[in-house]
Amino acid sequence: MIIEKLIIGAVAGNMIGICNNDKQIQSANTPLFSDKLNFTSDTVFTVAVMDALLNGREYTETLQTYGRRYPDMRYGMALLRWLKQDHPQPYHSWNNGAALRISPVGHACRTLSETLDEARRCAEVSHNHPDGIKGAQAAASCVFLAKNGRSREEIRSYVESAFGYDLHRKIEDIRPRYHYDQSCESSVPEAVIAFLDSTGYEDSLRLAISLGNSNGSLACITGAISHAYYKEIPHHIAVPVISRLSPEIIEIIEKFSNTYPLSLFH
Repeated sequence: MIIEKLIIGAVAGNMIGICNNDKQIQSANTPLFSDKLNFTSDTVFTVAVMDALLNGREYTETLQTYGRRYPDMRYGMALLRWLKQDHPQPYHSWNNGAALRISPVGHACRTLSETLDEARRCAEVSHNHPDGIKGAQAAASCVFLAKNGRSREEIRSYVESAFGYDLHRKIEDIRPRYHYDQSCESSVPEAVIAFLDSTGYEDSLRLAISLGNSNGSLACITGAISHAYYKEIPHHIAVPVISRLSPEIIEIIEKFSNTYPLSLFH
C-alpha cells in the first residue's frame, strides 16, 4: 500500500474536522490532531459509495450494509431510522448528508454529465429533496473538475452558474457571522470556498475548521475537493488518518484508488 496514492481527502477531512469540532483553528502552527481522532458516518458512507461504484452494487443496500456494520458513528435520527428499515424510502432531506458521501462519484465518472446523473442516483436514495440533490451534485462536480485539471476560477464559475451558490465570498468575511446548520444551502458553498481560498490541502482544512461550529462536515467536503485538486496529502496527515481506519475500509479505499487514480485525467 502506497499511502500517497490513496484517495482519502474526504476521510482525512472528516477525521480532522471531528478532532476540532466547535473550534476555530486559524494558525498554521496549531496541531490538527487530538486523542479524539477517529472516523464517523461520513467516512463510513464515503467508503460505502466507493464499494458500490467498484462492484456495481445498489446504493441503498450498500449504505445500509455499512451503516449496520458500523452502528455507532454519529448518524442523525432520520438516517438511523432509514438504516434500520427493511424497505427504506427516501425521506425528503435537504441536509448535507448526501454531499458528505458523494466524492467517490467525482473520481469514478468520466464526464461531467455522468457525474451529475450518478450524484443524483446516489443522493436520492435518502436525500431526495431538491436542495439535498443539488448539494451532492455540486460537491461531486467540484471533485470531478478539480481532478481533471480545471482551475479554481473555472470551478467557481461552473458551480455558481449551475447551482446558484454564491462563491464570491472569502472565509475571513464569512467567519465572524457563520453559524453552521446541516442544510446544503448553508454548508456546501462554505466548504467549496474553503478550497477556493486555500494554498494547499492542509491549508484548506484549516480554513474549513476556522469557521467552527460542527466543522467536521465542512472539512469532509473541503478535503475531498482539495485532494482532487492538489493531488497529494501531507505525510504527517495521511499516516495518522490511515492508522485509525479498519482493515476493511483500507482495503476498499486501496482498490478504489487503484481503479480511479488521482493522476488519471479523463
